[in-house]
Amino acid sequence: MFERIEALHPHYDPELRLLTLTLDHGKANEVGTVTLDAFEALCELLEHGEVACLCTTSRRTSKSGTPIFVSGADVTERVGWPDERVKAHVRRQRSILQRLRHVPLFTVALSHGVTLGWGLEFLLTADYCLTTPTGRFALPETGLGIIPGARGTAELALAVGPAHALRLGCTGEEIGADEALRIGLCHEIVPDIDAGLARVRTFAELLRRRSPTAVAVFKRGLLGATGQAEAERLCIEAAAYERCIDTGQAAIGRASFSAIRAGEVPPWGPRRS
Repeated sequence: MFERIEALHPHYDPELRLLTLTLDHGKANEVGTVTLDAFEALCELLEHGEVACLCTTSRRTSKSGTPIFVSGADVTERVGWPDERVKAHVRRQRSILQRLRHVPLFTVALSHGVTLGWGLEFLLTADYCLTTPTGRFALPETGLGIIPGARGTAELALAVGPAHALRLGCTGEEIGADEALRIGLCHEIVPDIDAGLARVRTFAELLRRRSPTAVAVFKRGLLGATGQAEAERLCIEAAAYERCIDTGQAAIGRASFSAIRAGEVPPWGPRRS
């Protein structure tokens, strides 16, 4: 089931339907073609599989002991590439991260240490971001004659507002965990990776009790309504609600109400988003 994503070091808990990726590749978890191949395969697995919660983290450290989440894209592999190949490569990055943002399940990024460029852009694909106190975040791209090209320019302002997005993107200033929390780039600070993974297991346990279809429909409706006018947002909500009825999930919930109150998990069946 997970052979095509072995480069992402997956671990799956079938009871919680929790898939945890522990990144450990390259010199500093830089993302190049091989890692992109694995992330593309991950999208296919998540879009059509049974996973209910995804957590991505890293225990990687540098030779000096600095913790690393993702240090950025592997720009060294592009040496000698013609311009059109570089453009196509970055278009592929952008497409894969867009797919990750919209997978029909709850996703968590647990950052530990250096989170630069592509790593920060990856955070923007997650539904919820945790960081340890060692988290360090920056967008160095303008210092390399480029811009963040895999969501960082298009999506960062939605998370932190235009002023902070301009500050980070234009100046390349590095910020720590406290500042990332303050501006909304991350949503919780956890003491260490193990505490973060425990927090994710809490999420997964809650998700296990909920309709996979309803979770997927809620996420699709919320993301689809973001930025739309009120009338359009309400239309999207109405369609999402009625999808829960049409797939039979609402009827299962009604029939199982007493069991749900007793702490039992209803027979929701496979996800139908």
